[in-house]
Amino acid sequence: MSPAPRSLRPALLCTTALLLAACGIPETGVVETGEPATGIRPAQVSYFVSEGTLVAVRRLGFTSVDIETAVATVFQGPDVRERRRGMTTQLPLLTGALSVRTDGGGEVTVELPLGTEPLTETAVAQLTCTVAYARFDSAPTSVTVTVPGAWQTEGSSDSCPS
Repeated sequence: MSPAPRSLRPALLCTTALLLAACGIPETGVVETGEPATGIRPAQVSYFVSEGTLVAVRRLGFTSVDIETAVATVFQGPDVRERRRGMTTQLPLLTGALSVRTDGGGEVTVELPLGTEPLTETAVAQLTCTVAYARFDSAPTSVTVTVPGAWQTEGSSDSCPS
């Protein structure tokens, strides 16, 4: 067998070096540390109302949605196609910016602009369930909705439809 041509020697040396570099790396199993990841889901789900019942509505075209985006989207209400299917909302149209804060766990605070009227129980459920779905884990979520100096209410994901 004849030796490899000089032009192939660097490629062969590089390939050999890469193969040898991977040897000896031990396999590891699952490492249990911390809580499950939270953050974004690769889908947009908003909760709207149909015939008096909360309904999860999956929207296509989103690659990922964080909690702030999910909250802003549910306040925009159902789109034209969803309204044709009978979806409505009990969330009010906002007259200013809202703010969303998370504690890194299951506590989320949504601060609405001054002048926003208190939310109905169904509106709080819409918001709470939308926030709970936007979190990446399935741990219980508690949402506090507030208008500073005016009112505050709370909701829990325990009552969200699956």
